[in-house]
Amino acid sequence: MSGGVELVGARVRLRPWRADDRAPFAALNADPEVMRHFVAPLTREASDAWAERIEAWMAAHGWGQWALQTPELAFAGFVGLSTVPEHIPLPAALSRPAHEIGWRLARGAWGRGYASEAARLVLAYARDVPVAPIVSYTASVNGPSQRVMQRIGLVEVARFEHPRIPEGHALRAHVLYAHAPGAGG
Repeated sequence: MSGGVELVGARVRLRPWRADDRAPFAALNADPEVMRHFVAPLTREASDAWAERIEAWMAAHGWGQWALQTPELAFAGFVGLSTVPEHIPLPAALSRPAHEIGWRLARGAWGRGYASEAARLVLAYARDVPVAPIVSYTASVNGPSQRVMQRIGLVEVARFEHPRIPEGHALRAHVLYAHAPGAGG
């Protein structure tokens, strides 16, 4: 995809996707360590299909799940917004359509604050558009993502059992965070 909104921070660039992002995206989605808080890694076909959906959404809306570029990596993953699916339960105080801020980074980009920096850019963009409400959710055992959520000003508002993960699965328990009114993203 060419054109589209870019968000630039001190160390990160969120940009539209390019054709050469597909291979590193597939590698990221196939990495068992990256995918440890998901039910299973993705096949190349599933990863490519997801990239196509991301690109189509961004072409239609001008925003979405941007490709993340860092000083070390031309493609370090993605950070951005997507519509929360109907099967995800939201507290009554949150209206639909709600939007999830989410990220998935390659291991080479972990532990450097890139997810937080990029997510803050996305939150600022969401305020300007405006896109609200903003939530984020993950498996309860995913401490690193929850710490990013807290660093960008989200607060825990609910816990739920993910309806598409089998009962008894270690990842079924989820936590939902939302942007706190007055919090600086």
